[in-house]
Amino acid sequence: MISRVGHVGLVVRDLERSIAFYEGLGLVLWKRMMRSGPYMDQLVGIPGVTLEWAKMHAPDGSEVELIQYHSHPDYSAMRNAPSNRMGCSHVALAVDDLARACDQLLLLGGSVVNMPTAESRSVYCHDLDGIIVEFVRNV
Repeated sequence: MISRVGHVGLVVRDLERSIAFYEGLGLVLWKRMMRSGPYMDQLVGIPGVTLEWAKMHAPDGSEVELIQYHSHPDYSAMRNAPSNRMGCSHVALAVDDLARACDQLLLLGGSVVNMPTAESRSVYCHDLDGIIVEFVRNV
């Protein structure tokens, strides 16, 4: 049935700010588009929706889609997401150096749940909108 994961979608408050954040972590902006109309209304289940998305690529070609709802924004969960919240828990990004990735994330305005130790294989962080970003050490 499933042949691959197409992308991971993250709803963000400010698309420009989030693009800059994820570019700072090493993703590359591939494509950006404003969307509205009957197809989008039906797809997302919100009549009269207007949203904008940006497709960001990792070096291996995997994709993160950042989405900003220009109409119908929902900022109710605008805090650092707990790891046990129902729904999409986090996005995992593979890195060569956990400490360096955490330092860069902090410079970009994110937060780190636990700084990595020599034994750490992964670490949880939060992006600018409180979305959990897990850095996983490349093996």
